[in-house]
Amino acid sequence: MRNKFAKRASLVKSSETREILKVTERPEMISFAGGLPAPELFPVEELNVACEAVLKVDGPASLQYSTTEGYIPLRNAIIKRMDAIGIQAHLQQILITSGSQQAIDLTGRLFLDEGDTIICESPTYLAAVNAFKVYNANFVEVEMDEDGMMMEALEKQLQENPQAKFIYTIPDFHNPTGRTLKLERRKRMIELASQYDVLIVEDNPYGAVRFSGTALPPIKHFDTEGRVIYLSTFSKIFTPGLRLGWICADEVFIEKYVAFKQTADLHSDSFAQRITAKYMELYDIEAHIEKIKAVYKERCTTMLTCIDQFFPKNISYSKPDGGLFIWVELPASVDSSKIFVECLKNNVAIVPGIPFFPNGTQKNTLRLNYSNTTKEQIREGIKRMGEVLHHELKKETTTS
Repeated sequence: MRNKFAKRASLVKSSETREILKVTERPEMISFAGGLPAPELFPVEELNVACEAVLKVDGPASLQYSTTEGYIPLRNAIIKRMDAIGIQAHLQQILITSGSQQAIDLTGRLFLDEGDTIICESPTYLAAVNAFKVYNANFVEVEMDEDGMMMEALEKQLQENPQAKFIYTIPDFHNPTGRTLKLERRKRMIELASQYDVLIVEDNPYGAVRFSGTALPPIKHFDTEGRVIYLSTFSKIFTPGLRLGWICADEVFIEKYVAFKQTADLHSDSFAQRITAKYMELYDIEAHIEKIKAVYKERCTTMLTCIDQFFPKNISYSKPDGGLFIWVELPASVDSSKIFVECLKNNVAIVPGIPFFPNGTQKNTLRLNYSNTTKEQIREGIKRMGEVLHHELKKETTTS
């Protein structure tokens, strides 16, 4: 039978991270690969109470079709949480999505024609890259330093790409680098977006998971023109399996998002929305988030300490104030895909950095996750990694 795929099918490939996660299912594997929240922190007992309450009070309605925009009490709860971080919104500006990944995909469907340009950090979130590649987008990467995307470099790219559709950015505890965009740069990004008339897609799945330093207002806090589209999720602060995220944007955008979502799944899981809203009614989600932050801080500190102890000294790495990731930069001559293979032989899983560069520009980086491993696993896994790195870097020195 002839292949009858659409042309865009050739642009879609399995996620590199998802393929790596298959390997991590082996019980002997210590995984620093996926961005998985710690499952022991999921509020299972509280969710059991919330589920029973929802089924008892409005069981049939919770299992019925629902509106595309989402369950109103949940949207109102989101509005309250966003108000606390400096974003004022009303009900018509909130759309519930099936995780923030759907929000990213809908953004591509809504704004991108073939060959359109996206400006993004270098590196950036690989699942967003994969979603936008479906539309055959052109990626323009902007250099980062420890304080996030560099504004001089951003302005240069805006000047050279005046037709860019949007800036895609993860300002808080960036995936994959763990870096945070400093306050002055957030304000400057808004200024540049206004000057060059470009949208900003602010992807913020990790912002609530700050365990040190001072919280910064979202970029959308400074938005006076409605040009920032804000995406977030319950996956990192509650449970990822319920697949609930949201979009906060100007009503003219939300109307179009709703129309596109109706062609995809009609609406996000009604039951999941209701039990999440019920949980937030019965329990203090902020107290739950504090528990998450305390555990992640401890694990991040452990990983940073072990990296300093076991890794070669000519390796640099990020020191995040929150989120789930540490970014490691190896000497320029080292290919992290080789490190990945050698680490797997030692039952340690990592993510090579190259998939995070939309244009495949850098091979000497890798991402480590600390949220889903114990302190003991972190110590043993980083020790094994250190042995691999010392051996591989010694080989590089010998052959160069």
